[in-house]
Amino acid sequence: MSHQKTEKRTLPERVFHAVCFEGVATAILAPTTAWLLHRHVLEMGGLTLLLATAAMIWNIIYNLIFDRLWPVSRVVRRAKVRILHALGFEGGFIIIGVSIAAAYLGITLPAAFMLEIGLILFFLPYTVLYNWVYDKLRARIIKPRYLPVEP
Repeated sequence: MSHQKTEKRTLPERVFHAVCFEGVATAILAPTTAWLLHRHVLEMGGLTLLLATAAMIWNIIYNLIFDRLWPVSRVVRRAKVRILHALGFEGGFIIIGVSIAAAYLGITLPAAFMLEIGLILFFLPYTVLYNWVYDKLRARIIKPRYLPVEP
């Protein structure tokens, strides 16, 4: 069984991945949430873009803090650490997202919390599916460019 090597992901590719991830999510969420909440699609598109931007900023801040408190050089990142990492990120982002949604839409915090729960329920399977498809497409594109051709 041969192990195939692919190129490491570059910063431009990581940016491309993140922008596409958020762009596809917005293309799905803007019309869906507009229809469900009886709001204009541009209003909901604006909210999804605002939340996406906030999530990317929170991701950077949260991971900087996490890496300082639990550096990979001192802490083995087994399942427990990874689960705590994910719960901390999502818990923090729920507070941020609920605040943004309530202010942007002019709704109550409980209504914004329900919206945020709906978004989390969307993003859990979406994240798995998006990354699976991205990795499959990446392997098809990168393999011909970077892997030696076997005889």
